[in-house]
Amino acid sequence: MNIGKYSLDEYSRLAESFHGNVAPGVLIGGIMVDAALGRLNTTRLYDAICETHSCLPDAIQLLTPCTMGNGWLRIVDLGRFALTLYEKDTGRGVRVFLDAGKTAPWPEVRNWYLKLRPKRQQDLEALIDEILKAGVNLLGFQDIEVLPLFLARQSKGEIALCPVCGEAYPKNHGPVCRGCTGQSPYAGPG
Repeated sequence: MNIGKYSLDEYSRLAESFHGNVAPGVLIGGIMVDAALGRLNTTRLYDAICETHSCLPDAIQLLTPCTMGNGWLRIVDLGRFALTLYEKDTGRGVRVFLDAGKTAPWPEVRNWYLKLRPKRQQDLEALIDEILKAGVNLLGFQDIEVLPLFLARQSKGEIALCPVCGEAYPKNHGPVCRGCTGQSPYAGPG
């Protein structure tokens, strides 16, 4: 079995190196990305939307040029295990999702996906085996068109120096940086 241009072993090593382990979500995510690329039918540049912040974004970043850093991957956290690859200029693309209705023949996948059993009680080896056997049969597909709002490039805009901390920040955030308005995740300075 190949996932993208990688053998299963190569993808597993890559996923472990990038994600920290070969999590079931990164494995099924790789299958999803591979399936989306096969259905995208374009040689044009494309972007990605991921509907969860867990595992799936890493599969997208491993198998496509779409990353958080270059802005081609956007996470719209709808809490759904789904991704979309779409043409940058037209917004037309394909949405791929893990279809809960298709997990019934695969009890380990169903237990994992729907969290029917605590993680410590799941059989990881059996789960991985089921994911590999089921493959694309676990997935749903939709042809979509991304709304124009999501096609627009997000820019930082003009940069200012915060009068409180002195650090550079996007001026459109307000008269001071967000860190100095109490939105910092840190206790104390920062």
